[in-house]
Amino acid sequence: MSEPPGRHAWGYEWADRDAGPVVRPYAMTGGRVVPASDRFDVVAMVVAVAGDAGYGLQPEHRAILAWCREPVAVAEVASHLDLALGVVRVLLGDLLSQGLIELYEPQQVGGLPSAGVLKAVIHGLRAL
Repeated sequence: MSEPPGRHAWGYEWADRDAGPVVRPYAMTGGRVVPASDRFDVVAMVVAVAGDAGYGLQPEHRAILAWCREPVAVAEVASHLDLALGVVRVLLGDLLSQGLIELYEPQQVGGLPSAGVLKAVIHGLRAL
């Protein structure tokens, strides 16, 4: 028996057999697009804090906590969970505000070169 036009096996147009039901990113974040903290650089490391995961967490929150048992970069979390980076940042903000994760920002390797170095480079380029 074939399915009616416009309907899939799940009974909805927004689902298919391979992907299953599709949940829009704003549904996962409650309509929020800006994380609670602006400190979630793509290379920042997050790690779950040992303890009770708390009540009221969405499945995505729990999946993030499962991936963050050891320090992992924000970009890696998004990649492993196949979620948009913006969504992951909002969800990480939720977890950070509840004290369920810790955030470690990358340290800057070096500052700007000194004026003497820049002048030497300019003189070297002019000599070419």
